[in-house]
Amino acid sequence: MKTFLTLTLLLLCVFNTGVLAQTDTTSSNKPGTKQNGKRGPIFRATKEQINQAQAILKERGFYAGEQLGKLDDATRDGLRKYQQAEGLKVTGTLNKVTLEKMNIALTDKQKSM
Repeated sequence: MKTFLTLTLLLLCVFNTGVLAQTDTTSSNKPGTKQNGKRGPIFRATKEQINQAQAILKERGFYAGEQLGKLDDATRDGLRKYQQAEGLKVTGTLNKVTLEKMNIALTDKQKSM
């Protein structure tokens, strides 16, 4: 009986240590994340920037659609081709690096991100 109690207490201690170790590592301080788990501001291109990007993609032969100022599937595909051709990270999004590479002006808010 004594052995059973000792074994039970030992297992309980091991279990509690494991739980405490997990809760300590969940509050990470990674750059770009906030303590409450919410993401920071999200970079978004303006309609005018998308229009300009579509014109550049069209000129370079990466996009054949209309300049509607919307990031549709054809635009994203053209962005992927452009990013690959320019040696950028291929994301299919109109991010800050891609806008800068296309020489499209950033807004003040975008510059601070």
